[in-house]
Amino acid sequence: MEPSFFVPGVGLEPTHLAAADFESAASTDFATRASGLQYYAIPFNFLHNYFFSLEILPVRVISGGRPAQKSVLITLYLQLTTRNGYPSRISGPATRALHPKPYAFYLPPFTYLCVTKAIFLIKYAGFMLANTRFMIKIGLIREGKIPADNRVALTPAQCKWILKNAPDVTVIAQSSPDRCFSDREYEAAGVEVRDEVSDCDILLGIKEVPVEKLIAGKTYLFFSHTRKKQPHNKKLLRTILDQRIRLIDYECLEHEDGQRIIGFGFFAGVVGAHNGMMAYGNRTGLYQLERVYKQRSFRELIHSYFGVRLPNVKIAVTGSGRVAHGILEVMNLMGIHEVEPDDYLNRRFSYPVYTQLKGADLYMHRQTGKYSREAFHHNPEQFVCKFLPYAAQTDILMNGVYWDKNVPRLFEKTDVNTDDFIIQTIADITDDENGSVPINAGDQTIEDPVYGIDRDTLQKVPAYTKGSIDVMAVGNLPNELPRDASRYFGEQLIKFILDDLVKGGSPTIDRATIALDGKLTETFSYLRDYAGEA
Repeated sequence: MEPSFFVPGVGLEPTHLAAADFESAASTDFATRASGLQYYAIPFNFLHNYFFSLEILPVRVISGGRPAQKSVLITLYLQLTTRNGYPSRISGPATRALHPKPYAFYLPPFTYLCVTKAIFLIKYAGFMLANTRFMIKIGLIREGKIPADNRVALTPAQCKWILKNAPDVTVIAQSSPDRCFSDREYEAAGVEVRDEVSDCDILLGIKEVPVEKLIAGKTYLFFSHTRKKQPHNKKLLRTILDQRIRLIDYECLEHEDGQRIIGFGFFAGVVGAHNGMMAYGNRTGLYQLERVYKQRSFRELIHSYFGVRLPNVKIAVTGSGRVAHGILEVMNLMGIHEVEPDDYLNRRFSYPVYTQLKGADLYMHRQTGKYSREAFHHNPEQFVCKFLPYAAQTDILMNGVYWDKNVPRLFEKTDVNTDDFIIQTIADITDDENGSVPINAGDQTIEDPVYGIDRDTLQKVPAYTKGSIDVMAVGNLPNELPRDASRYFGEQLIKFILDDLVKGGSPTIDRATIALDGKLTETFSYLRDYAGEA
């Protein structure tokens, strides 16, 4: 009878290993002398995870032979193929094919006990390791872009909640003089404040991180503004790849239906709508509004609308996302009445009105003349925009539509000097230079948010110049209400993202990951030419 190897409890048939199958002299000699003995093999497959392709099989003699022969054979096989995590066959020619050189050595019984005890301890340690959650350090980084952004990803109160409810997470705030919440407020919430955050696992920012301040090998979350191949951030993405940084872009965090999960869009809509109304009042002299940043909170901004009397103005609001919701909030707070698009086109009103133009109101297929949201999102270049009739009835345009290079513009530059184009003020809240609003000539600052575009020359001129259209275009509008905007942003981050983030990821996070291990992810492979990736 040949020695038999039996793997208990895994549903495998006992397999036989003939003496001829041992290729080393020592193992052949042992197998010959051990003829007639029964062996049991106990695979410790967990060691495979630590030693890659090595399968370690401790084998113990349990019957027959002289006491000196009751020793332990430990054979290390090069595992080339497996079944249920164990060697698929250990006999005959298959042994030589799959495990070309089994190395064998012998241990006396006492040593065997020591080895098996050590293996047990390793196995227990591995089990404990697998079931232990390590402390994750989240760092709130200092904003480095100039001018510095004053918003934060997590407020002091939200950090305090995390520290209380997530014992395996700690939060570090990098000291900053520019945040809307002071270092002292974070310290009062139990957050450690310091300059150095290189020991943090996850780094949360808002705006793009300057390339010289990036820390190699870290996980970053911020608005990178690279998904549309923005030219000014090309070097940023290249550096992120070179430094093997994991980049998760807030803008790309979406539900399965494509809806954005977190962002500052609502407050961008609020501030942008206010600034658009303010600009129209300044041009016409019919009313006056204070600046948003002079209000301490959104609540105070609401109080500032009491007593404001608006003329019989007509306002077109484009879009249906968070930005549009913020615009509509201000429209309603100011007492502006909503009307249907058809009535808006065909009637004049004795009170201020607005209409909201969504996808079906703005776009139609070139061939069919119809609108399908799914078709539009997949092939926007097959659609044309039908906004121009509204330009003949609109005093103020509040633009909140998403745009990229394949999406039709609301109008063309040459349309603005026609008699039918009566728009006087455009609040381009989504703010894409030469984008959905083609006369957007670039960003202004919070302190000076409005400029003019001459209707004839299409050149940039001072705001409120005669013969021009006023354009309000600011890239960081929520900074005028930073505490409210940050509080809202952090709530969404905690609710939908944070738990999966500290656990390692999720499909939602994977879809928003632009760079990983020095390469673009498959979703963002279209950026290869932009990032200079081979």
